[in-house]
Amino acid sequence: MPRTPEPGDATPWLPARRTLAALRTAAQGCRGCPLWRDATRTVFGEGPRRAELMLVGEAPGDAEDRVGRPFVGPAGGLLDRALTDAGIDRVLVYITNAVKHFGFAHARGMRLHKSPQAAHINACRPWLVAEVAAVRPQVIVALGAVAARAVCGRPVTIAAVRGRVIDAALGRVVVTTHPSALLRLREHDEREQAFALLVRDLRMAHDAISAGQH
Repeated sequence: MPRTPEPGDATPWLPARRTLAALRTAAQGCRGCPLWRDATRTVFGEGPRRAELMLVGEAPGDAEDRVGRPFVGPAGGLLDRALTDAGIDRVLVYITNAVKHFGFAHARGMRLHKSPQAAHINACRPWLVAEVAAVRPQVIVALGAVAARAVCGRPVTIAAVRGRVIDAALGRVVVTTHPSALLRLREHDEREQAFALLVRDLRMAHDAISAGQH
C-alpha cells in the first residue's frame, strides 16, 4: 500500500496544553516535515518561560543536533560574544529556531548544513507560534532571512527592515543577520563591521524592551 504523505504541518503534533514543558515534550515526536527522518533529535527552544527577549535562528546545525540545544556550535559562540557586547545576559533570553530539525547533506565525511526550504519553515511554524504565545516576549530578534520569514509570516529582505523595530505577525521584531553569515566572511575588517552591526541590532532590541514598558 502507498505510504501516507507527509502532512506538511506540525499542528497535529501540538499538545492541547501549550506550556513550554508540554511543547518541548510533544515536539520530540513531530513528523510534520521530512527533516525528522535524518536528524538525531528535535532541537527545541530554551530559556525563561517569561523572557522579555526572544531570539529566533534558522535551524539546528551539526553541534546542536548532537547536543540537543540551540546555538551551541560556532555560530552560538559568536552569538554569545555579541550578546555580551550588547549588555544582554544569555540566561535571561529565550532562544529557539524557526525549524527544529537539522537538515544536512553528506560531503567529505561531514554533515553540511542545508538551509530549510519554505515548506520546512511553514510546516514548523506552529511550534514557533506556540513558543511565542507561551513566552510572550516583549521583542523578538529574527536572526537571518529564514527566521524573519517565520516570525513575520512572509518573505522578508533583511536590508529593507534592518535598523528598526517593526510590527509583525508574532509581535515587535528586530531583523538582523544570522551569526553563521559572519563566520563565512573572509576579510577581517568585513567581519568586524558585520559583528558591530549585529551587536547594534541586539542592543536596539534590548532598548526597545525598556521603551515598551513606559
